[in-house]
Amino acid sequence: MTEEYDVEFVERDDRNARFLVRNVTPAFANGIRRAMLADVPTMAIDTVRFVENSSVMFDEQLALRLGLVPLTTPPEGEFGEDDTVTLSIDVEGPATAYSGDLVSSDDLVQPADENVPIIELKDGQRLEAEAEATLDRGKEHAKHQGGVAVGYRHLQHVEVVGDVPEFEEEGSRIVRGVIEDDGELVSTTEFDHDLSNRYPGKEVEIEDVPNAFVFHVETDGSFPIEELVTRAADTIEARATELEDAVQL
Repeated sequence: MTEEYDVEFVERDDRNARFLVRNVTPAFANGIRRAMLADVPTMAIDTVRFVENSSVMFDEQLALRLGLVPLTTPPEGEFGEDDTVTLSIDVEGPATAYSGDLVSSDDLVQPADENVPIIELKDGQRLEAEAEATLDRGKEHAKHQGGVAVGYRHLQHVEVVGDVPEFEEEGSRIVRGVIEDDGELVSTTEFDHDLSNRYPGKEVEIEDVPNAFVFHVETDGSFPIEELVTRAADTIEARATELEDAVQL
């Protein structure tokens, strides 16, 4: 009988989270990490048509900057990979053009941040352009990576086994990530990553908890953490189903 996955959040907000997953193999943990980076489709500007660009930057440089502006991605099923959304920008100097100046043709696709600077325009300079955003995956281009920082570590179990000998100098014991202490999950940031701060004068033993991994995930704002993780798991399931169907042919 297969054990069910056990997920517990340690820290969480809309774009940054740390969560524990139990009963998964190292291979599956790495598969989820790779899927979050490469397989979850996000919206990003793909082509730009400049109406006027009298700034100090070439069109190609500005197009690159516009392509790297994170855009909110609609719920799954709302858009196909051939669908496009038009965004326009028209800013005249003296002013700074920001991502928030992009006007979208669809309410579901908007700049995830409004304060990303694109170009500072001097008096008499103007930026007017139309862009098309498309849905694609991070494995095709980094601008489609919804997970900007995704990693994982083994959960580590810490147990106090005695006192530091009276005449022995206590040294630093640096660990990073999340530890488990008597059933409690504790981020190592709470004691500056040094076990001697949490257990002064104590000898401790540390061991990896089998098949338990702590993920640290940060998104670009395309969608919330939970949706990124769920969509990544769905892509793995879809690939597994495709393989199963192919084997049975």
